[in-house]
Amino acid sequence: MKPEDIAIWTEKYRPKDFDEVKGQDEIVKRVEAFVKKKNMPHLLFAGPAGVGKTTLALVIAKKLFGEGWHNNFLELNASDERGIDVIRVKVKDFARTRAIGDVPFKIIYLDECDALTKDAQQALRRTMENYTQTCRFILSCNYSSKIIDPIQSRCSVFRFKPLPKEDINKIIDHIAKAEKLTTDTKAKEALYEISQGDCRRLENIMQSSAAIKNKISEDLIYSIASAAHPKEIGEVLQKCVKGDFSGAKNKLLDTMLNHGLAGLDVIKQIQQEIWHLEKVDNKKKLEMVKECGEAEFRMVEGSDEFIQLEALLSKFVLINS
Repeated sequence: MKPEDIAIWTEKYRPKDFDEVKGQDEIVKRVEAFVKKKNMPHLLFAGPAGVGKTTLALVIAKKLFGEGWHNNFLELNASDERGIDVIRVKVKDFARTRAIGDVPFKIIYLDECDALTKDAQQALRRTMENYTQTCRFILSCNYSSKIIDPIQSRCSVFRFKPLPKEDINKIIDHIAKAEKLTTDTKAKEALYEISQGDCRRLENIMQSSAAIKNKISEDLIYSIASAAHPKEIGEVLQKCVKGDFSGAKNKLLDTMLNHGLAGLDVIKQIQQEIWHLEKVDNKKKLEMVKECGEAEFRMVEGSDEFIQLEALLSKFVLINS
């Protein structure tokens, strides 16, 4: 068996060049200009998971340093090693030595750096100042608001966004062709709905689906992703609108048990489907979404999810009565 036959698709189809990175055209253009000049400031990549932050950092390193990029590139995940000692020891030891090759600096990539403690961030700030001659930092985070201002001011900040539908469809077509899979329009729509612009999630769902059958269908995707079919959630909401609380409750319970869904997953799907309700005026939809927010907050705080969902459905019935 060849190594590529057992590879995880998120690694197998990880872009290796700037033009392969999808959905972040402006960011790629600016970063590519830095690489061509063989000089760049510290970078801060902020954005949701699976949109290309780590991929772009790896492409930068490979393009700058060529074959020996491993020697000049240190990758650390700050959510594993989030204390001040990591910054004082690992980062400083790597940063204080000169780079190998014709590029005058090394690169340290700190993933999930919004998980660093405030003390560690203060230590990192000093390290960034002291070793600018021999080292550049690429920091990656989901929320830039969790990074202290002195670090943000030392970096060129790039805000990544979820991949748009057309780029997700291009990735689906590329993988389907390479893996000899067949997908229809409904399956593509479902993949986009489930992934929400997260390329990593998309590739994982496609790989899981392909392990079962070569023809990827809408129903297969929803069962693999442990998500309710939008049609089922739509039925629950329709029953609420008609005042059938008992029917809505039973349908929701069946849907959750059939798909093994948690309350928080269901809340998110309910909130999305509210906007697709017909014959319900916008003011009522706003009230329903507001109630979703209340129920989600209570669940996060530890309330019983079934009681909260029943309360939510009863409020939907009252709003539409």
